[in-house]
Amino acid sequence: MKKTVTGLAAAHLVTDIYMPVLPVILPLLVTNNGYSYLAAGLLVTAYNVTSSFTQPALGWLSDAKGFTVPITVSLLISAIFVSLMGVAHDYTMIMIFAIVAALGHACFHPAALSRVSRLCTSDNRGLLTSYFVVGGNLGYAIGPALAGVLVWRLGLPGLLLIVIPAIFMVFALRYLLPGGIKGGCEPHTKPELPHGVTHSKWPFIILMVASILRAWAIFAAITFLPMYLVGLGYSLVEVNVIVTLMLLSGVAGQVFGGRISDRYGRKEFMVFGLAASIPAFCLFFFTTGLLSIIGILLFGFALWSTFAVTIAMSHELLPENVGLASGIMLGLAIGFGGLGVAVNGLIADHYSLAAALGTIPVPIAAAVLLMVLLPYPWKCLQRSLSKNEGGNAGFPKE
Repeated sequence: MKKTVTGLAAAHLVTDIYMPVLPVILPLLVTNNGYSYLAAGLLVTAYNVTSSFTQPALGWLSDAKGFTVPITVSLLISAIFVSLMGVAHDYTMIMIFAIVAALGHACFHPAALSRVSRLCTSDNRGLLTSYFVVGGNLGYAIGPALAGVLVWRLGLPGLLLIVIPAIFMVFALRYLLPGGIKGGCEPHTKPELPHGVTHSKWPFIILMVASILRAWAIFAAITFLPMYLVGLGYSLVEVNVIVTLMLLSGVAGQVFGGRISDRYGRKEFMVFGLAASIPAFCLFFFTTGLLSIIGILLFGFALWSTFAVTIAMSHELLPENVGLASGIMLGLAIGFGGLGVAVNGLIADHYSLAAALGTIPVPIAAAVLLMVLLPYPWKCLQRSLSKNEGGNAGFPKE
């Protein structure tokens, strides 16, 4: 099992290397090909919209029809078409390459997460899911650096070499995955569930909305924090180091959150993790110097620690639609959350950058409230009731 999860997490790492490459090469596309900023921005929009909003449909096909694109195929599609953007000069071709690469990226998550889900029990679902998600986070961090080095040394054609990690991973997966690279997720694969989870669409919808609100806060922080720190007098190098440390704190937080949610309960940890991020953000926002830096690191740790937990919960709430749940949580929720950043932009335009950043706790607080109201069992309460009633009491469905 460990070998399989390691293989899927490594594949996720390589897949997500290609996701942030397009923004990195945009300045060269504008300079070399004479594209307007609008045209350049539309390339990124097309990629993000395709990747985010096709994942639920692909997940549904996996659940209902047993149709999945093999993860090695989706990985190669994403890698090849991202690399081809370095040698294309026609805008229409680059747009097509971006959309096809995004489809490859979108195909990967439901299929891979379905395989992870089939390996999980209610006692390790959070931890194993966090390993998979962290792989993607690391890939997302590596992608810009790798693409930047290639185009800096070799120009845009050097982007062709970025396909090498994908080719290597295709061969590695032959040995890391049982049965090799073939096989997706059988339709209606039902994972083992914790006692008392209600199988209903409404709890899942509540969880999805909470995830959208959290994604809004995450994207707002990533978007406006660098500009805010520069305004405070930090150099660009210092800003990049701080943001990177915040993201790395989030990676550590995800593994921590997955493990703790397995032991003490997912709902308990979601409420705790989201709520803890608010005072951590306030420590950053209302202090200076070292205390402020500690605050932003704690904020990243706490907020990101809930990410894998929500995916694990989504699989438990929709046990017969794990692919759909994965597509929504990793695609739709993140896509809609990113749209919320426009609200912070309006606040920054009409008031100040500090005001835009200062509103970040608002969607987090709303997410905390939704998690408290979510019809999902409190594991600690369930244990208490079981002890009081002889250790064999059932937990009533909500």
